[in-house]
Amino acid sequence: MKKSVRLPAFAKINLRLHVLDRKADGYHELRTIFQAISLHDTLELWSSASREISIEIDHSDLPADSTNLVWRAIDILYRELRLKQGIRARLTKRIPVARGLGGGSSDAAAALLGTLRLTGHELPLPRLLEVASSLGADVPFFLFGGRALGVNRGDEIYPLPDGRRQTVLVVSPHDVSVSTKDAYACVDERLTSGAIAPKIWGFCALCWSRQGSGIANDFEDAVFHRHPRLRQIKRALLQGGAAEAALAGSGSAVFGVFQSPAQARRAARAFPKDEVFVTRTLSREEYRRALLQRAVV
Repeated sequence: MKKSVRLPAFAKINLRLHVLDRKADGYHELRTIFQAISLHDTLELWSSASREISIEIDHSDLPADSTNLVWRAIDILYRELRLKQGIRARLTKRIPVARGLGGGSSDAAAALLGTLRLTGHELPLPRLLEVASSLGADVPFFLFGGRALGVNRGDEIYPLPDGRRQTVLVVSPHDVSVSTKDAYACVDERLTSGAIAPKIWGFCALCWSRQGSGIANDFEDAVFHRHPRLRQIKRALLQGGAAEAALAGSGSAVFGVFQSPAQARRAARAFPKDEVFVTRTLSREEYRRALLQRAVV
């Protein structure tokens, strides 16, 4: 039997997301607080005698070739580590695609970690972070999970203390899709030139506010203006009992924070035509244990 590795690839929400000016390299300066949640894809890897990389995906909208982030992540390590064996991957999707939940980035991070474990190799953390960042701005966060501050493009990660466990209802509308490119185009129309970056300590402290108002996303005004249904979903979540609600990343999923899974399930009945997921926040230790427990099959 060939050695194999099986890893969960968890989704994320952004508890806070502040967009600053566009930089000279074309990217925007960000301040964001990532939070891992229990909704996840599953990635399985096998060693192969073919000396090739292959990938199988159960989602018809995603490419199963060299343009896929999982394939690219494996290929980078394949060349970096000068691997002799091939690697076969199978990705089972559950995180909705292009909804701001970081599914593709998380799959790429799982591919990096899984390839290292499958082959028994190690990579110095600074180099692993560099590789992760080259694949996407969110990918470094998914190497650690939990709650973290992201600055620069969101790829410079600083772990934060975990908040209390919370139930999160994610609503992914079937009739609205917002690409990251379009989301930034929307926010650029309303971005105030020369916006001042918030003080880091104050920006992070708001997420522990007992009075609410800690969750915020600068994409909302612009994206909601173009896609009014997303504003309606947020309003329905709040009317359904959510303590707070916000656009997930650059959208188009919207999430609400609830006191209990039962309350979230009741609120989910308001969205019969959409995909809904009752999930919860994951601490950094829970995230780490989940990856380790399911690492080797």
